[in-house]
Amino acid sequence: MAAAAGGYGDILRAPHAARLLAGTLVGRLPNGTAPIAIVLFTRSEGGSYSLAGALAAVYGVANALGQPLLGRAVDLRGQPRVQLPAALVSAAGMALLAVLGITPVALAYAAVAVAGLFTPPLEGGLRALWPSVLGAEDRVHRAYALDAVAQEIMFTAGPLLVTLLVSLWSPAAAILVINAIGVLGALSVVVSEPSRTWRSAPREAHWLGALRSPGLLALLGSFFFVGLALGSITVAALAYAEDHGDQSAYGWLMAALGLGALAGGVVYGARQWAGAPERRLRVLTLLLALGYLPLTLTPGVPAMTVLAGVSGVFLAPAIACAFIVVDRHAPRGTVTEAFSWLVTTFGVGAAAGTAVAGPAVELSGTAASFAVPGAAGFAALLVLLATRRALAAPPGAGRGARGATSATGAPAGENDRNGAAEAGFSTGHQA
Repeated sequence: MAAAAGGYGDILRAPHAARLLAGTLVGRLPNGTAPIAIVLFTRSEGGSYSLAGALAAVYGVANALGQPLLGRAVDLRGQPRVQLPAALVSAAGMALLAVLGITPVALAYAAVAVAGLFTPPLEGGLRALWPSVLGAEDRVHRAYALDAVAQEIMFTAGPLLVTLLVSLWSPAAAILVINAIGVLGALSVVVSEPSRTWRSAPREAHWLGALRSPGLLALLGSFFFVGLALGSITVAALAYAEDHGDQSAYGWLMAALGLGALAGGVVYGARQWAGAPERRLRVLTLLLALGYLPLTLTPGVPAMTVLAGVSGVFLAPAIACAFIVVDRHAPRGTVTEAFSWLVTTFGVGAAAGTAVAGPAVELSGTAASFAVPGAAGFAALLVLLATRRALAAPPGAGRGARGATSATGAPAGENDRNGAAEAGFSTGHQA
């Protein structure tokens, strides 16, 4: 752990790194907290749970559609021209919901659709910047792991911040404050030198963009099922808590899952890994799937909490390794779009997981619902195994992010080739 802390400290001490990571996390707060904020606001306005769920679903679908489109715009136009305007429009959509309420319903749906569609692709943007900011391959890989760890912190702290703001003021105020904070986070990123000077590599004109890469398609197919596994756990955990008559058990299970992922990500990022990341991703996905299987035992709350923690250990490492694979397989000039597709696919999978786990609970009970994440994990592995040829390292691996222009005007990784021990990217990002 001490080595990991030292390695992450080295990353955060690099010029611009801490600011970019913090700004991205703050800028993503509106997106990370939107589902709970929309539900709490709708209920406070007298809306039904069905309406609350429908509004949250519309936001999620719009977000899934918008991320790759905005990611492509970033690759074509640069980060400041896309990220900040998108953040302002998205915040305006949520502000419209907070000010006008849920009537008329059509306007409420339109407001959340706009907010979701224009959510800035800050995740993909940050991962496109790391190579130009950090240079050396091992530092970039560690930054990807730090990115995955930081996400776990955000998704734990974000809902807590929403509930705190609701208790202090109101759900409407919480929406306004969170989205104002999000705009400030996006602003912090886009006015930084790396973001202002970053340019994507020249791209081949093609309507499919990043999706013309067979390797990227294979990865997206696999991570749809990883998202499905995670989404199904949220429903299964709630059913488990209800079975035990203890609603707090849900919070314990989800916190343990996040803590396990946090620990796994910290350890994974503490060392360099030899070999092709595609092969490593297959191993991590297998371990992730195996970690879900004991959840079907549904023991008492203390033991189940431990199992939930174990089930999360390989999540952040698998996501981190997938980032590397994205970079290796993203066609030249499409890196932000490629990362945004990963966000979209994972999110759609998570939504599908919530839809699948519900009927599983009703038809076969809680234990069967916990079989869904395990089955989804093995489905993700099968996709990777079935597409091994597509996922073979492409010529010029790593050119997705490496081909971009750095803050100094040189190709990302160029400084590394000229003056350091590493020779550019042979591996890429985490998923």
